[in-house]
Amino acid sequence: MQQKVLILDFGSQYTQLIARRVRELHIFCEIFPYNHHPSFDRYKAVILSGSPFSVYAEEAPHPNIEEIKGNLPLLGICYGAQYLVHKYGGEVAPSKTREYGRAKVSYIDKECHLFDSIGEGSQVWMSHGDTIMVLPENFKKIASTEDVENAAIKIEGEDTYGIQFHPEVYHTTDGKQLLENFLVKIAKVAQNWTSDSFVETKVAELKEQLKNDKVVLGLSGGVDSTVAAVLLHRAIGKNLYCIFVNNGLLRKNEFQNVLDQYQHMGLNVKGVDASARFLSELKGIDDPEQKRKAIGKVFIEVFDDEAHHISDVSWLAQGTIYPDVIESVSVKGPSATIKSHHNVGGLPDYMKLKIVEPLRMLFKDEVRRVGRTLHIDDELLGRHPFPGPGLAIRILGDITEEKVRILQEVDAIFINGLKNWKLYDDVWQAGAMLLPVNSVGVMGDERTYEKAVVLRAVSSTDGMTADWVNLPYEFLQETSNKIINEVKGVNRVVYDISSKPPATIEWE
Repeated sequence: MQQKVLILDFGSQYTQLIARRVRELHIFCEIFPYNHHPSFDRYKAVILSGSPFSVYAEEAPHPNIEEIKGNLPLLGICYGAQYLVHKYGGEVAPSKTREYGRAKVSYIDKECHLFDSIGEGSQVWMSHGDTIMVLPENFKKIASTEDVENAAIKIEGEDTYGIQFHPEVYHTTDGKQLLENFLVKIAKVAQNWTSDSFVETKVAELKEQLKNDKVVLGLSGGVDSTVAAVLLHRAIGKNLYCIFVNNGLLRKNEFQNVLDQYQHMGLNVKGVDASARFLSELKGIDDPEQKRKAIGKVFIEVFDDEAHHISDVSWLAQGTIYPDVIESVSVKGPSATIKSHHNVGGLPDYMKLKIVEPLRMLFKDEVRRVGRTLHIDDELLGRHPFPGPGLAIRILGDITEEKVRILQEVDAIFINGLKNWKLYDDVWQAGAMLLPVNSVGVMGDERTYEKAVVLRAVSSTDGMTADWVNLPYEFLQETSNKIINEVKGVNRVVYDISSKPPATIEWE
């Protein structure tokens, strides 16, 4: 049976990173809001996340942890540690100087297993405005930094720990070791969460859940929907019906290329070219959110039309992954709309289909690992993420067939160039944006007034944060020249050097 760890979320920007680090240890974990979670007896250990709040703030999270404390191994991170001290009678106060950034461990209690294989001088990452000043009775200090006396604490006689730094971020050099010490040495959690075990368990679950029912799945050509399709196909075979819709906003030649790829995988795939319908619906719309909604509406209509051609369909399969699920169930209810594009919920009542989401507990890199276990081609698994609304959100302003043509040509030159220069696999996501401005240029003896395009390439693990990629100047020069020479309507190329945050990966 799969042993699990529960992460209680208090709204920290780092909560997903805690889960990622735990999963890297081959331990299965789940994130739930501190005020809405399953019974604790389903878990082997519990981690309390950080929080943007002070323990004294009026809206600060105050969970009931009486069932956990002393009964299950418990690790409080940052706010989680401060909350333990505050709740049991200690003193937490604003730091004299804000404790943020790198620090060095200056003292470790050598008898404490939480710090096994971690030495004094180890770098940790602080991010808090309050600090633990006075410990409650039965609490003891187990580590300090030069500026923080109670950097790590333990309740005597039980496996309850608190740390004021963040072991989940890469800046904490021994963070993974600390989490392994807590989960494996102290909590005795089995390290049996692997892609092989996931496939075996999930296929059995899908067979039991779906039995002989028919399932319809909207393929996008991307990693998530492809892995979901192959997983479902392994479970239910010919009862899976895949539909790949061309919305007219795909990359150049992508509709046919993707259909050709799927042909060799044994999947039952129908391609539907609805590009004219989508472009007609988008005519005159320049607001990004309205574009997304228009595309979503037409996609559901087209998909519903096609699904009606299959008799007795009971289920709609989706490639929802874990960050989508977490984002839609936040500490304060559904998170504010950043952009409407992921597929958690949102089906119209008239479709009357039950939802199956085989990947809903996986992060993006885990989806790729599962894909390899399923023997999906590396070229397909290595594809860059591509936004659901396609080029519509890379064309700033209204959408026309001519603008789509221009951007498809620009994008093809950029992406093919990355592949030819052997740079594609070093980039997490790349694409081109068409700006709603014309710029003055000179071609031959003529003055031009044509479009400007932006090239964007970022490195990331899962899209939560991203850095721009320092592509070689020679590559950028060659790509710019080729675009301007070969794509009619473009006379200026620029390269985006913004990171996320503050900028997003996409421009809309």
